[in-house]
Amino acid sequence: MVCPFCGHGDTKVVDSRDTNDGRAIRRRRECEKCQSRFSTYEEMEIMKLTVLKRDGAKQEYDKRKIAAGLRKALEKRPVSEERIQKAIGDIEYEIQARESSEIKSKEIGKMVLEKLRELDEVAYIRFASVYKSFKSVESFKKEMENLELEKV
Repeated sequence: MVCPFCGHGDTKVVDSRDTNDGRAIRRRRECEKCQSRFSTYEEMEIMKLTVLKRDGAKQEYDKRKIAAGLRKALEKRPVSEERIQKAIGDIEYEIQARESSEIKSKEIGKMVLEKLRELDEVAYIRFASVYKSFKSVESFKKEMENLELEKV
């Protein structure tokens, strides 16, 4: 690992810890030359995966799109970065566990929706309004009523 401060090629691992429920490793490193410390994260990478879009188009899976969707829904909501990262990791793990080379965008959307339901109701409704393409105020109200009923 190259030191981000001086560019030296030799660093040593000072500490390693599991993060994201054991699905990633945080390594604390120290440069052999300048003694600066920095952290690196090691996580599983989803192998070649194709996403089947609603219109039938196919595109390569991109974790950043899930993160962007979650962040957009959670914008200005009281949810910590740690919880957001855990949600992203959970979704990634669920996708990886499917052991398939293709997944429908609709399935990914459902996973994101479920995570948002756990994290924040307002973010859930924001995402649902786009994901479920509500056609009327009535369908939007019905979704909110369903959310309320689940709390009881």
